[in-house]
Amino acid sequence: MFQTKLRNETWEDLPKMSCTTEIQAAFILSSFVTFFSGLIILLIFRLIWRSVKKWQIIKGTGIILELFTSGTIARSHVRSLHFQGQFRDRIEMLLSAQTFVGQVLVILVFVLSIGSLIIYFINSADPVGSCSSYEDKTIPIDLVFNAFFSFYFGLRFMAADDKIKFWLEMNSIVDIFTIPPTFISYYLKSNWLGLRFLRALRLLELPQILQILRAIKTSNSVKFSKLLSIILSTWFTAAGFIHLVENSGDPWLKGRNSQNISYFESIYLVMATTSTVGFGDVVAKTSLGRTFIMFFTLGSLILFANYIPEMVELFANKRKYTSSYEALKGKKFIVVCGNITVDSVTAFLRNFLRDKSGEINTEIVFLGETPPSLELETIFKCYLAYTTFISGSAMKWEDLRRVAVESAEACLIIANPLCSDSHAEDISNIMRVLSIKNYDSTTRIIIQILQSHNKVYLPKIPSWNWDTGDNIICFAELKLGFIAQGCLVPGLCTFLTSLFVEQNIKVMPKQTWKKHFLNSMKNKILTQRLSDDFAGMSFPEVARLCFLKMHLLLIAIEYKSLFTDGFCGLILNPPPQVRICKNTLGFFIAETPKDVRRALFYCSVCHDDVFIPELITNCGCKSRSRQHITVPSVKRMKNCLKGISSRISGQDSPPRVSASTSSISNFTTRTLQHDVEQDSDQLDSSGMFHWCKPTSLDKVTLKRTDKSKYKFRNHIVACVFGDAHSAPMGLRNFVMPLRASNYTRKELKDIVFVGSLDYLQREWRFLRNFPQIYILPGCALYSGDLHAANIEQCSMCVVLSPPPKPSSNQTLVDTEAIMATLTIGSLQIDSSSDPSTAVSEETPGYTNGHNEKSNCRKVPILTELKNPSNIHFIEQLGGLEGSLQETNLHLSTAFSTGTVFSGSFLDSLLATLMWKLAIKGSQFQGRSSGLCW
Repeated sequence: MFQTKLRNETWEDLPKMSCTTEIQAAFILSSFVTFFSGLIILLIFRLIWRSVKKWQIIKGTGIILELFTSGTIARSHVRSLHFQGQFRDRIEMLLSAQTFVGQVLVILVFVLSIGSLIIYFINSADPVGSCSSYEDKTIPIDLVFNAFFSFYFGLRFMAADDKIKFWLEMNSIVDIFTIPPTFISYYLKSNWLGLRFLRALRLLELPQILQILRAIKTSNSVKFSKLLSIILSTWFTAAGFIHLVENSGDPWLKGRNSQNISYFESIYLVMATTSTVGFGDVVAKTSLGRTFIMFFTLGSLILFANYIPEMVELFANKRKYTSSYEALKGKKFIVVCGNITVDSVTAFLRNFLRDKSGEINTEIVFLGETPPSLELETIFKCYLAYTTFISGSAMKWEDLRRVAVESAEACLIIANPLCSDSHAEDISNIMRVLSIKNYDSTTRIIIQILQSHNKVYLPKIPSWNWDTGDNIICFAELKLGFIAQGCLVPGLCTFLTSLFVEQNIKVMPKQTWKKHFLNSMKNKILTQRLSDDFAGMSFPEVARLCFLKMHLLLIAIEYKSLFTDGFCGLILNPPPQVRICKNTLGFFIAETPKDVRRALFYCSVCHDDVFIPELITNCGCKSRSRQHITVPSVKRMKNCLKGISSRISGQDSPPRVSASTSSISNFTTRTLQHDVEQDSDQLDSSGMFHWCKPTSLDKVTLKRTDKSKYKFRNHIVACVFGDAHSAPMGLRNFVMPLRASNYTRKELKDIVFVGSLDYLQREWRFLRNFPQIYILPGCALYSGDLHAANIEQCSMCVVLSPPPKPSSNQTLVDTEAIMATLTIGSLQIDSSSDPSTAVSEETPGYTNGHNEKSNCRKVPILTELKNPSNIHFIEQLGGLEGSLQETNLHLSTAFSTGTVFSGSFLDSLLATLMWKLAIKGSQFQGRSSGLCW
């Protein structure tokens, strides 16, 4: 009768009226009934589902027969399951904020929750015992907000794996206790405050929202935002409860002990209680309020004391990441273990998800030995659709079982390049390989090794198998190999780095050279199947046609031999004798995949007179299928490939990447044969490097007084930092490219190492068989030692970063390299005094305008930086006016002129290589990636 009377009365006459106990009970009970009834229904469904599964196991034979007899039902059931799986995956992608729509949805839910909380603050100014009519414009707005919350709740419910666990989550409880009362108010045409203060708990999502907006990036900001969200949500929620019970009174006393207290006074009381300082001007009078204050005081001591929140968070994370990964049939995933840090995970995920991240169906399971930090945990939340973190160790079989490593496509082991002991890091990773192979010998392993001489331990593992895809990636070989090639070809490091590192260029400079350089940073290595119209043509002919008509640079092809031992591999710049076959894969340097598709669409009939790349599209004509393409005979092809096949079969293991140029021809062969006949001990047993008999360290150790004796010219000076206790960096990897057999003995450049004799003595046992290597004891920080090495006549001076030391400040890892670079850069050399330096003067990037006027030049230098952010310390050495005002290494002037190299980009290169080795299959398999990759 009371509800009928309310509907018949005119609310214009009663804008505010007292809410009876029945109306308040209706609002409260709607939430509790929804919560408990839903929980009971879910429990009943789970019991029924388990019973059905047991019955299916018992009656499995009958079910299989039924499925065979009713093919239509089975097919429709499979299609239904497939549709449900795709729909669920789309919802998970949406809720994880991996797409733009998902990010907008998550941010919109948070903003609307704050809006609903603000409406509660406005309505709390009225007495708690009064009901608001629909004349209040905030009530329909709040109704619309809660309708949207209901839709978001339904999406989360459908995407949840464990429905009961989802029902008991905090966000679900907030929705259950705030959404139903809103619809009750629509039915009763009146609104009551009730439990709407629980919407303040949505403030706990503030760190995630700020991370999506990229407003916070550091661990300190993440910790601050998390602590702030906890404090605000706790204050607002506790104040809402105090405001409700103090204004309503104890139910068993029918409100006789209630007091009129505003929401602001409730917040004041909560803050005073949190600080454990009670002034007594505002106190709780109801029994419910005082009981809540007692427990809240204890909770405040736990939540807001120093270091207690971090301890609670670490304990929660430890329990949070101890579950097992469930490997689904047909779902690809890889396991990554080893050095799981913010930098390594960021570099890996950035390259793993670089191309069409929304279409990648491979999940990454990270196995970390320590719980993730707040910053790392935030990264995993941002990539929730692709990543799973499990706390454990690869040395324990139980943890390997929890990540289902036996079902993974591959297991990647990442090393820490900044560790203080590289040898210990390699040995620990090798032990991880041994543990994984002992657990499951068929698991594919891709390991990153820091020191090349530690690779010999891996093939000795009985279950190690190159043929099944086990691979080694050596960090030292790649890094020092790049630097060595940069000594022979200045700027090569910059060129190669720009192909693998993508930059987001927002502002284009006005200077012409800057525009050309930044545009070149957009290029990368792409692959594309060549048109069948290229079949029968030589590689130089195809490369010339692609460059002139399509503006594409073809650098290599994937060659498949039909007449040898089945060789299939990459050939860089093959000679004219190698002809293009149908369905050949080409490797291009281009900006976008759209550009390289022109090589697939090319038609010799339709595009013969077309010289505008944009006009080369899919013509759709039938002339390709009708035209006759002359293919060389089998005998002719065998003769053409006889030389290449013999070189490949002569090695211990078939290489996956072969480099050959037009100069691979008879001139180089005759020259090498002449050198070998002249001096048979000039090359090693493999014939790949110049070799000499072991040389004593005393014979190659120089003194300052020996400068006039040796008279080094056009040589290479390598500045090395280290002492008797430093870990070896592997200088052998730096020397090997400079002693390659494709150079004649006369073309070899002398190498002078300047550094501590105690350190170089430990490296010498790996260098003593290479010719023309000299050691000058000293330090690159002193100009006297540099002049003793005749640095003014060198073709390149390399400053190698010292071995890493235990240090909390990563800025200091490059201290010696930066100081040595500044010392060498301050040397002014008179170029007119020695005509032999004319070649060095033409090297771009080493001479500024002032030095040109004074006929002086700077020493050509190539500096290695472990920390790319230290580029601003040596940026002024670029020598170009109007340098790029960027702290980014790859957008700096020093990098553009080829004077700086950082191994940080190798993290991106290695992550990409690891992913290709793990996912792409056998075409990237080989004995070792090494520098040849």
